[in-house]
Amino acid sequence: MMTRQQSPIATLTRAQKGNLVCVGTGLQLAGQIGALSLSYIEHADVVFSLVPDGFSERWLMSLNCDVRSLQPYYAQHDEVKNRRDTYAEMVDAILDEVRLGKLVVCALYGHPGVFACVAHWSIKQARSEGFDASMLPGISAEACLWADLGIDPGNSGHQSFEATQFMLYHHIPDPTTHLLLWQIALAGEHTLTQFSSTKDKLQILVEHLNQWYPLTHAVIIYEAANLPFQSPVIERIPLSLLPEATLTTISTLLIPPARPMTLNHEMLAKLGIVESDIG
Repeated sequence: MMTRQQSPIATLTRAQKGNLVCVGTGLQLAGQIGALSLSYIEHADVVFSLVPDGFSERWLMSLNCDVRSLQPYYAQHDEVKNRRDTYAEMVDAILDEVRLGKLVVCALYGHPGVFACVAHWSIKQARSEGFDASMLPGISAEACLWADLGIDPGNSGHQSFEATQFMLYHHIPDPTTHLLLWQIALAGEHTLTQFSSTKDKLQILVEHLNQWYPLTHAVIIYEAANLPFQSPVIERIPLSLLPEATLTTISTLLIPPARPMTLNHEMLAKLGIVESDIG
């Protein structure tokens, strides 16, 4: 049987110069991480973690004796701190260890590259300095959402936006598809210093969405379960009640299609087919 010291990951990736691997832990404690990501964590010289709870942190500590949480870099107590500064400090901490010639793993909640900039910034900086750096995928909140809600997004397509970006830019939703708005609890928060929105800002979002969706349209507030004994949050409300909803930093807003898809008859004509020809 191969011993820990003989691991192919340890043999192939532990070199004199530093190496960075960013992995996703999935959403649910221990159960959603890939075997390769798990092995990297076990054989790393140092693991930086950004996970949502103490259970996940302690689980990582059971896998590696040098796990360092990135949470302390966030604003503490009444401190006002721009999250860009926080993320830059996290990247600096990660790269400092890579420069020491270590195999460094950054273990991030969910997918390490989805609505998470630390892995992307760290990899870009590491590569610019000549180090090997890579990312392994993880199970994201979106993957859990489709499973928990029993939706195949391929049936009508879907669009996905960060909520504040959706408000600030000219994104045009297609009401025949599913619309996902991420970080809905921060909708309209443009300073990167706060971790919540306000009822007034959420009302502005509702009025904006009302251009494409009726106020009575049923929307879903979703939160994936973090622990095996938990159930996901799936709350269905009319769009008009969104400002009154209880939201957390992991809440996602799903807006189902408001009307059916319509055929592009001009395209059908170009293809030389009619509706009855479609399989």
